[in-house]
Amino acid sequence: MSTFSFPVPQPMQLIDRVIDQALADQRLVGAVVLVARDGELVYQRAAGSADREAGRMMQADALFRLASVSKPIVSVAALVLVAQGRLALDAGIERWLPDFRPCLPDGGVASLTVRQLLSHTAGLGYRFFEADENGPYARAGVSDGMNQSAFSLAENLRRLASVPLLYPPGSNWGYSLATDVLGAVIEQVCGQPLAKAVRELVTGPLGMDDTGFVARDASRLAAAYVNDAPSPRRMRELDIVPAFEGTVGIRYAPARALDETAFASGGAGMVGSAGDVLRLLEVLRQGGAPLLPAALVQEMGRDQTGGRELPNAPGFGFGLGFSVLRDPAAAASPESPGTWRWGGAYGHAWFVDGARGLSVVALTNTLYEGMSGRFVADVRDAVYGIDRLEPRA
Repeated sequence: MSTFSFPVPQPMQLIDRVIDQALADQRLVGAVVLVARDGELVYQRAAGSADREAGRMMQADALFRLASVSKPIVSVAALVLVAQGRLALDAGIERWLPDFRPCLPDGGVASLTVRQLLSHTAGLGYRFFEADENGPYARAGVSDGMNQSAFSLAENLRRLASVPLLYPPGSNWGYSLATDVLGAVIEQVCGQPLAKAVRELVTGPLGMDDTGFVARDASRLAAAYVNDAPSPRRMRELDIVPAFEGTVGIRYAPARALDETAFASGGAGMVGSAGDVLRLLEVLRQGGAPLLPAALVQEMGRDQTGGRELPNAPGFGFGLGFSVLRDPAAAASPESPGTWRWGGAYGHAWFVDGARGLSVVALTNTLYEGMSGRFVADVRDAVYGIDRLEPRA
């Protein structure tokens, strides 16, 4: 239910309609949606089921497998180290990871920088983008950070470094395991495991007590579902679900969220609540204190791609940890230029429109509807007061 003691303004009624429609259409099993305007929480709703089979309803404090919503959290941790003078954006990472030296496409040895890792311009890729199991990442046994891996982060980086880069660093853009490499850099700089470092650098100072690399309270963890007809199916213990046509698919192991022995994947391995995600986004929207100086937050929101288009995302570039809207007309979006946006494969989306003082978080337990389906655009439009839903009979 919406948490208002006063008449709900029209955009908020539209968000209710969007959520209700997605549940009625069986495109979603459950969701938590939060909207903050100028620092005030103006909309909060938990709807549907956290665990359909167990009859457990969604609660506002539900825990979710964050997938790539992990990336801005770990990216901020790296930038805190930059602010402290312990890392430099444009210095090579070989000081911290001397053995991580992947070859260039022409056979030379590459030097990667923190900026290239943060902006996904380092030349790395993801196994799930490959067309089949004969791809180089598959042959090397690289983990994307969401499967049940029995090896360490160091071993995953060894496997990753054995595969040549897709392009020379800085010459292109490609979504990738770069944030996992960044996590290993953070470990070396801090001299401690990534989970502890992120806690000390980001989640602890902000009171993000629900957020970590393991779900501390299994009773609050939402089950994971996969879009299917006529209704979403529960994710299997080991599942492969293609995210894009012509790709081999993402390897999922939902129990990883409860496995303290799984390596900490900086790009995909965190667990958290919608409230914690909103807290971090609001800190960044308001300038970064107490974590970051405003200048570094501005750098996060500056397009780092050299004007390149993101695949299947016209009008968007990429900053340091999330995408940046360059051209609302090309994106067919009501959002303001400079809006930050990203999501997660388990079914999540969020955006920050700084020009309008808006931060919006929509975490669901249904992939991929909650990441890239109709629900994402419908929530966005509803926040801006745009009603694209068909009239009810």
